[in-house]
Amino acid sequence: MKPIIGITIGDPAGVGGEITVKALALREIYDKCIPIVFGDLEVLSDAMLFSGVDLSLRKIENINEAVGEYGTIDCISPDLLKPGSWEYKKVQKNCGEVSFRYIIGAIRLAMEQKIHAVVTGPINKESINLAGHNYTGHTEIFGEYTKTKTYAMLLSSQTLKAIHVTTHCSMRRACELITKERVLSVIRLAKEGLELMGISNPKIGVAGLNAHSSENGLFGWEEEQEIIPAIKAAQAEGINAEGPVPPDTVFVKCQAKQYDVVVAMYHDQGHIPLKLSGFKLDIKTNRYTSVSGVNTTIGLPIIRTSVDHGTAFGKAGEGRANEESLVDAINMAIIMAKNKFANL
Repeated sequence: MKPIIGITIGDPAGVGGEITVKALALREIYDKCIPIVFGDLEVLSDAMLFSGVDLSLRKIENINEAVGEYGTIDCISPDLLKPGSWEYKKVQKNCGEVSFRYIIGAIRLAMEQKIHAVVTGPINKESINLAGHNYTGHTEIFGEYTKTKTYAMLLSSQTLKAIHVTTHCSMRRACELITKERVLSVIRLAKEGLELMGISNPKIGVAGLNAHSSENGLFGWEEEQEIIPAIKAAQAEGINAEGPVPPDTVFVKCQAKQYDVVVAMYHDQGHIPLKLSGFKLDIKTNRYTSVSGVNTTIGLPIIRTSVDHGTAFGKAGEGRANEESLVDAINMAIIMAKNKFANL
């Protein structure tokens, strides 16, 4: 049995529709899973026109109707958008509303185990909030709608993996949130996430917060009072964790395979090295030649992976968006589903 993978297209004003049809133009996707798209038919149809993709669209009402046949996109469409009712490159309330509906529709079916994983396209946080849904991103939506309190963002490229203690908050607030309890829970989630990816007994490098991991308290106290006690507690549970490793070297060591994953203390500490390892920009053409990377939410009762980029309004509707990250996210969802569900 192939895993059934739900793909939400994200904000219609962005590149989500385009990268979805480009990804599903690859036969290899259908060889490994049954993809079902959550998005308006009009958005997908328009994306095919300007991106030069020639596929058929089939609206389905029930998961059992999905065939998973290459050349045809099975789609659950709310049919809320009509031609001319949205505009590319702009924040719009109706786009925020439909992108939110795509997400919660996919979550509901995953919670009912009618699909094996959810892969999310990029949303616009401003559009979501303009529509009255007050969330800072996908992760928080998934947390609330799956009734999960403890979860973390794990990013993966071909050479690095990083899971985050804190994400979308100010630096001042991030420092307050770095507690022994939170660091320990994220170390546990790192182990859980990598085991879902097929890595048993993963080697976990825990980054420090301060420069040089504080030099024994010279540059700060967070390592001694919060991070080191969390690492010792994880080690007592049999988790293969080390640190705190100075933040300016821990990712070098991870790329060298000394660690399988890095526990990053805040958003940019983890995101910058991951995007440096997976994104490549050709300055002459102002185009990304590689947009490799996957965002996963670990700790949920369902599998959720995502592209590791935003809506890219600057290139939306032009046919030049790169689908590589979405393909990576779909492939990661397939691997995790096979490790989670015994019948796949």
